[in-house]
Amino acid sequence: MLAYLIRRLINAVLTLLVVTFVTFGIFFMVPKITGSDPALLYIGKTSDAASIEGIRVKMGLNDPVLVQYGKFLKGLVAGRDYASGPEVTHCDAPCLGYSFKTEQEVTPLLISDLPVTLSLALGAAVLWLVGGVAAGIISALRKGSIWDRGVMVTALFGVSLPVYFTGLLSSAIFVYWLGWLPPPEYVPFVDSPADWFAHLLLPWITLAFLFAATYARLTRANMLETLGEDYIRTARAKGLGERTVIGKHALRSGLTPIITVFGLDLGALLGGAVLTETVFNLRGLGYQALTAIRGNDLPVILGVTMIAAFFIVFANLIVDLVYGVIDPRVRLG
Repeated sequence: MLAYLIRRLINAVLTLLVVTFVTFGIFFMVPKITGSDPALLYIGKTSDAASIEGIRVKMGLNDPVLVQYGKFLKGLVAGRDYASGPEVTHCDAPCLGYSFKTEQEVTPLLISDLPVTLSLALGAAVLWLVGGVAAGIISALRKGSIWDRGVMVTALFGVSLPVYFTGLLSSAIFVYWLGWLPPPEYVPFVDSPADWFAHLLLPWITLAFLFAATYARLTRANMLETLGEDYIRTARAKGLGERTVIGKHALRSGLTPIITVFGLDLGALLGGAVLTETVFNLRGLGYQALTAIRGNDLPVILGVTMIAAFFIVFANLIVDLVYGVIDPRVRLG
């Protein structure tokens, strides 16, 4: 298990390095290839020539590409100084960039928004994982029943309806018409756990409804396929109880693909649930990314991209480790 863990950690680190290079290339090399001036993306086209040249010097955009990439990596692990003559702007590690439009470091800005996205993603993940998997299992065990058909119809609605529709509709009904829930907003957990839960409940349910529908259909399909395997029939023929057959054998194999999908979905959401945060006016990473795109604030966009990539790689690492626990054959591969 230790050797398997080391291999996965090395793969995760190498993947992150590749991600940093690709991200750097998109934001710094592609503009040059297309004939654009990267300095304009940092300060804006309306700035004067002196300001643009100052940004070009501060960012080191005149240096060779490999030198720029080396400074970019150094900023992630040791911080970075943006210098133009006597004027020096320091960016502490991990330096994801410096917004010259808002005059602030990107990392503290995104860290302040991270609790909102974490609360939204983790709360919704619990709901969609428990609800979707449970509904899919029961639907598979009662194939062809009214429950099965009801779950599949509900799942079809969940997959088809976009978040911005269900979010606005649920807010209109449960907040402003019936008054059952308070308006969605972020209240820090340390200030009031009860208010934190109450104000995020509607965004959780709305976001979870979309994902739970997919998980219910995927779980049902995997469980039906697994229940038809020879080893399941053998287990039943040996006299094992139905609960043991389902819980110990069928469920363990049927949920393996679910773990993969869950890792990808959760990792992507931790990088920012743009639509959900925008609909409910939750100022997390997704909302920050949308604001940066509208304002052409390239360093913030770059920072959000790096954080999203980190969470996706980290989530895949956790998935690999869980695989090693539930399926010993994976560790031998």
